[in-house]
Amino acid sequence: MNAHPSRLPTPAWEDLVTAALLGTDRRTPPGAAPGRSAPAALLDAAAAETVRRRAGLRPGPAAPLLEPAPEDPRPKLPVVAARRLAFLLADRPDTGTGGRRGTAPDLMELLPQWLTAVNTRGFAAPAESLPALLDAARGRTDLRAAALEFAGPRALWLARLNPDWRFALRATPGGVASLPGPDERRRVETLWQEGLFAERVALLAAIRFRAPDAARELLAATWSTERAEDRLMFLDSLRTGLSARDEPFLEQALADRSRNVRAMAAELLSALPGSALAARMAVRAGTCVAVDHTADTPTLVVEAPHECDAAMERDGVSAKAPPGRGERSWWFGQLVEAAPLAAWQARLGGRTPQEIVALPVADDWLSELHAAWCRAAVRQRDADWSRALLGAPSSPGAGGPGAVSLAERAKLLGTLPVTERADWVAGFIAAHGLSEAFQLLGVCAVPWAGPLGRSVVDALNIARDAGSYPWSFSGVMGLAERCLDPAEATRLDALLAVPDEAENASPGAGGYWAEAFQRLGRTLRLRAVMAQELEVP
Repeated sequence: MNAHPSRLPTPAWEDLVTAALLGTDRRTPPGAAPGRSAPAALLDAAAAETVRRRAGLRPGPAAPLLEPAPEDPRPKLPVVAARRLAFLLADRPDTGTGGRRGTAPDLMELLPQWLTAVNTRGFAAPAESLPALLDAARGRTDLRAAALEFAGPRALWLARLNPDWRFALRATPGGVASLPGPDERRRVETLWQEGLFAERVALLAAIRFRAPDAARELLAATWSTERAEDRLMFLDSLRTGLSARDEPFLEQALADRSRNVRAMAAELLSALPGSALAARMAVRAGTCVAVDHTADTPTLVVEAPHECDAAMERDGVSAKAPPGRGERSWWFGQLVEAAPLAAWQARLGGRTPQEIVALPVADDWLSELHAAWCRAAVRQRDADWSRALLGAPSSPGAGGPGAVSLAERAKLLGTLPVTERADWVAGFIAAHGLSEAFQLLGVCAVPWAGPLGRSVVDALNIARDAGSYPWSFSGVMGLAERCLDPAEATRLDALLAVPDEAENASPGAGGYWAEAFQRLGRTLRLRAVMAQELEVP
């Protein structure tokens, strides 16, 4: 008869673990007899040993108390707005509708706009909402800047306690409060010399925003000892506040060991039309383009460079063309986009940008030349050249000869004043519809100006009457939900009914359009209510 477990000698925990891993058929538990009762004896012994080990555990020293979370001096969020925030953060996409979105607003898509509005008013986030807010920002990088600004100093306090929220420590908007200012030289030098790479990037960006010259001097002090990939990232921070005072440092960077660093330095210098590099590029590009007066109409003729010499490479011209691209056209495009646009008016007979763009170009060089001018206008933020290259929004091709793609048009529009930008896109939609307008709408200020909003609604109505499926315009409809002025909601009331289907219409399209317009109207009204909630005392 087997001995009772309470009278068995006290086994070592390691022996019990070994018996469990090997099996009681191969290793009999200490103090137990082999056979069918061995597994039960093992479990009894393990239970007894577990109790003994727990009872004999000596408590460790108490952990130090946490430092209290910092106070947030900003005014408290109104109660109704705090309740709204909880609803926005709790919303999850509904995946059970078979692809149909229904008529309910998508609350998560309204969260970025709500955060922008609340940050504009300077409210502090409720403490109880911070975990959910940080979780939302962790999953969506587009939320991080606004979410961390709203969360304030307590976001950093929480991020130090939860590894899932460490992104807050690396993000500049959330970390600026803990970064030293330009006048704290000792702290700046310590962090710059000893900090992690992400901390150094955040420090350089923060100082560059407040004191551009101090940031450049900080970078210059350690430039020769930095890794090539780090130099590239640090150099990119000089885009903020770029000025002629940065030119000597950037000229030195043209001789960097890294080709990517040299290219970045050249790009920054070409954004300074008065720089020596821009002058060199103007000379090179000017020798490639001339006006031929022998034809019936003055015509631009192009003679692309025949080689890419060492001086061109030093100034950022990449010698190796991409696959499928001719070397000469590749070199030519780089020269033109880096040359100051003002130089062309003197080179081409004092003509205005509109007159220059209107000139015919010989030998099929028009697209290449105008595309390079587009890139130059964007880089140099030249609104006059952007207007010339965009052309009238109603023109064939919707953008003039230089707008070779929707992406180029969107970039050119970004150089124009906000009101002019919206008017141009409204004219584009009125003339060409919405099929190519998505990227253009993305560069317009929110909420959309009245004429732009009306043009979008009118175009959606035309598409509905034509019997098209609304899925073709889902991107524009999603933008309208976030960007249309809530005051436009009343104009949608006439579009909520299911229209009669025409003979050539897609089956069921009318019902889908009615749902889409109902959702749009409800979303606009909800946005209006959300704005009012932020004004409640």
